[in-house]
Amino acid sequence: MNYLSIFQMPKPVNVSGRISSITNSFVNGIIPCISPTENEIKECLQILGLDPLDLRCSYCNDKSTEWDHFRPLIMNKKPTGYISDIYNLVPSCGKCNQSKGNKPWKSWIVSSAKLSPKSRGIQNIEERIKKLEQFEYWKAVKPIIFEELVDKELWEKHWENNKRLNELMKESQEISNKIQIQLKKRYNSIVARGRQ
Repeated sequence: MNYLSIFQMPKPVNVSGRISSITNSFVNGIIPCISPTENEIKECLQILGLDPLDLRCSYCNDKSTEWDHFRPLIMNKKPTGYISDIYNLVPSCGKCNQSKGNKPWKSWIVSSAKLSPKSRGIQNIEERIKKLEQFEYWKAVKPIIFEELVDKELWEKHWENNKRLNELMKESQEISNKIQIQLKKRYNSIVARGRQ
């Protein structure tokens, strides 16, 4: 038996690999969350043709486990201008939410992306698209330009902090690489002496 074929080394953690997560946090951290009224939730589910007693994914009809941002909050590491409110949230399953990510819903739902409704062979996609189009035009939601609504100095300070943190993470990655090389070299030296 080839034992190497069954072994899998854990993936090394990369400090600078977390930069996109940090940037997403800087965007998500400023996104307003507006709680809906009971009537707004009812209207949302009626438009989507969903039963509140057996809530299903708006995209594929699997059991709903969460509410997905219908329009992405982040694109190209910047806020899109959409927020977390009932006019931008639809019931979703985890598979669809993860697969869709920040992609536009209409091109994603019929794409071959991993776990998209089309790639999973979900039936009646065209019917779902029609319901989602009705939702999309429900309140004719338009993106807002955040930086026009807040103090310019505050806005710039927020993004400067993001930039500084990203630069610090890159510097930390360089230091981590040097430490790892030294540790590996010295560990191998210790192991080699122990075998003598």
